[in-house]
Amino acid sequence: MRALAAQLVVIAKAPVPGRVKTRLTPPFSPQQAAQLAGAALADTLAAAARVPAARHVVALDGAPGRWLPAGFDVIGQRGTGLDQRIAAAFSQAYARLPLPVVLIGMDTPQVTHRLLESAIRPLLGDTGDPGPGGLWARDGAPVADATLGMADDGGFWLLGLRRPDPRLVTGVPMSTPVTGAAQLARLAGAGLRVRQMPCCTDVDTAADAVAVARQIPRSRFAATLRTMRVRLDPEQPEPRCDLIAPAGLTTLLPAHSL
Repeated sequence: MRALAAQLVVIAKAPVPGRVKTRLTPPFSPQQAAQLAGAALADTLAAAARVPAARHVVALDGAPGRWLPAGFDVIGQRGTGLDQRIAAAFSQAYARLPLPVVLIGMDTPQVTHRLLESAIRPLLGDTGDPGPGGLWARDGAPVADATLGMADDGGFWLLGLRRPDPRLVTGVPMSTPVTGAAQLARLAGAGLRVRQMPCCTDVDTAADAVAVARQIPRSRFAATLRTMRVRLDPEQPEPRCDLIAPAGLTTLLPAHSL
């Protein structure tokens, strides 16, 4: 299979009890939360490894362990806030290899290699016949300068940039109900063509964990969750994606100065 001329970066924390998935505690113990984080990371890395990208990278907070599969370069996270760490991961990857970069987190173990590939292909250039509907890549995917996958909690689970620039991310408010919308506005405000990917559920709460495990019953994540017996809050709502903009929307707005 021909390699895709792009990089795939997984931004992650080492699955250490007390440092990861703290919102799962309670009802899970810190050890259980770390086990779930490790399983989610393993599923994510397995899907990423199947993508024929030119380079696979883990932008890591912490030390690598036996959970790290072969074939991934490791770079340390830089910066304080999450926006700075995401921007730095893009910059470090692009400085090493000037190819488009798609970045995902470790909170969506339900991602597949096909979904990740579909986020890469629109970034690979405006070759082929544009046709009456606009620019199209050679494989039929709409050409884009950025790809963005919204999360059902208002954040985003994936961001891809054809030409990374820290100003496209730095300053975007993170971990809020409007993070995804703010990131989309930043990209579109810079005049970028943004291809939206399907909405996904981030595993942040116990209800999220149950919902995602139901989607991927044969995964490491689901198998790990089945070993744990916890009492869930019946008042906690199920995650929803029905209020998120539909996948495939390409946003074009007038450019503003970065």
